[in-house]
Amino acid sequence: MNDIRLMKPYITFEEVESEFRGVFDSGIFTRGQHVEAFRRQIAEYTGAKHAFLMTSATTALWTSLKLLGVGAGDEVIVSDFSFPASANVVEDLGAIPVFADVDLDTFNMLPSELEKKITPRTKAVIFVDALGNPTGITEIKAICEKYHLPLIEDAACAIGSSENDRRCGSIADLTCFSFHPRKLLSTGEGGAITTSRDDWAEWLEVKLFHGAKGMKGMALDFVDYGYNFRLPELQAIMGRKQLAKIEDIVDERNRIRSAYIAQLEPLGFVPQQLGKNVRYNVQSLVFKVPEGCDRDGLILGLRKAGVESTIGTYALSSGTYYMGKYANPQKNAAKLAQTTITLPCFKEVDVDRVVSSIRDGLE
Repeated sequence: MNDIRLMKPYITFEEVESEFRGVFDSGIFTRGQHVEAFRRQIAEYTGAKHAFLMTSATTALWTSLKLLGVGAGDEVIVSDFSFPASANVVEDLGAIPVFADVDLDTFNMLPSELEKKITPRTKAVIFVDALGNPTGITEIKAICEKYHLPLIEDAACAIGSSENDRRCGSIADLTCFSFHPRKLLSTGEGGAITTSRDDWAEWLEVKLFHGAKGMKGMALDFVDYGYNFRLPELQAIMGRKQLAKIEDIVDERNRIRSAYIAQLEPLGFVPQQLGKNVRYNVQSLVFKVPEGCDRDGLILGLRKAGVESTIGTYALSSGTYYMGKYANPQKNAAKLAQTTITLPCFKEVDVDRVVSSIRDGLE
């Protein structure tokens, strides 16, 4: 019997073979037609005015903070239930990540926690769409506007999600996506930044081209210093193919989520909750385990049964580094880090087998 993986990509070689051959025939592996088309399509799909392709969501977040001038002594408020990249980019720039606790049901930043953490040194806010769920971002955006703070959406998991009929990518001031292999739109590695501000787009256009703008005689005119975080042509082709079917992918993953909920809720598992008017891409299918359940033991038991699973995600403030430096753990995030499990979710996953293995693990 084959093992059940946590995730399988929504792309096959057959889908990209023809375009890949075209790239090899042309010899244009970067800054070509597919990169530019993918940029346009991301902007059109999300509703943002501008999109820029990146090497990862981490470089996207780091670049967004550089754009905002975040540096030594500044504070950036960050959702605490997330992958460490959300805080690492703040730390790397010499700023201070201020961890905001999260809702025990949605897993997202609590508005009350955000307001409590704002100080005169706050330079920006990073809201994380926990596991792809954007619930509450509209309210967080309103608070940021009230205090004149730029909002960065760590939408690493959230391509295809929306709140109040606005897709992730068009809500925050800057939105950062990931195209990692665990994501439902994967280019192997990669990411993107979206924004609707023309001045920021101009800054990004220059900075992401080594600081070049226009020509000086026969050479590029480097008007600033800059960076190279480019996504190559082959990866852009992969992204375009998946973006074209993203709505079908999201629909399918929601059907799988419903099938799991129907079988697991009677066993005491609690799914991540969604707000009204939220379309959730089910990037990671996460449940809180039943009261008294040994979550880590369950993960190990599933592994022995050939079913891959993992923790929900991390409580950043409770990790060794951030706890050692700031000693300010957030209780809700810490609880979720110990009591959530991510289950396999992909096309044609055998939900019955996974649930049967969970039943065996609980016994």
